[in-house]
Amino acid sequence: MRRFTDQVAVVTGASSGIGKAIALALAEEGAAVCLVGRRLDALEEVAEIARKTSPLVLLHQGDLTLDQDIQDSVMRLQADVERVDILVHSAGVISLGHVETTSVKDLDWQYSVNVRAPYILTQALLPMIRRCRGQIVFINSTAGRIAAPGVSQYAASKHALKALADSLRGEVNAHGIRVLSVFAGRTATPMQANVHETEGRPYNAEQLMQPEDVAAVVIHALSLPRSAEVTDISMRPLTKSY
Repeated sequence: MRRFTDQVAVVTGASSGIGKAIALALAEEGAAVCLVGRRLDALEEVAEIARKTSPLVLLHQGDLTLDQDIQDSVMRLQADVERVDILVHSAGVISLGHVETTSVKDLDWQYSVNVRAPYILTQALLPMIRRCRGQIVFINSTAGRIAAPGVSQYAASKHALKALADSLRGEVNAHGIRVLSVFAGRTATPMQANVHETEGRPYNAEQLMQPEDVAAVVIHALSLPRSAEVTDISMRPLTKSY
């Protein structure tokens, strides 16, 4: 029997990278999946694959910097399903730069997607998650623990995301809800390709973690018996090229 049969999963950032890999892995395990992302064409490509294994695939196109888009997605979801068993926050953005020169607008943009959107979406869906003693996953970054030079804004947003997850866990554990933070190192995604380009470095995807690696770990953690909870997972590429 597949591990998430009769469960409903919501995945943000599902159009590519880690979010896509997690959404497809959940679909393979029998979950109904709600794919949330900004680009409808990319979501439709993921949905085409997910429909081969998932009993239900929903597409929710939206810009996570816009509260109205988030609320619209929540309203559509409430109309389509009665519960949310798994909520995965995988959407994220990054902008590199030094504190002295980087625009505050870049900080606001990263905060809105990396922190504010997960907060609003979690808050809105929590009653549906509590109803089935669900699980919440925050795809974080190793920058959410150690801030290197040139990533102050991004790291600050990821530190904030860790704080959100930690505080939330303490609030909802009593209701049987598990909360997991995954601190992923450099992973072969479109975002990481852009980071390498900004850094002026060659992009060798085979030297990085693969999105499917992260998805496999998330699926395993979500599948654990209810006698245990994994709170934090750190992952990084085995080959150190930086």
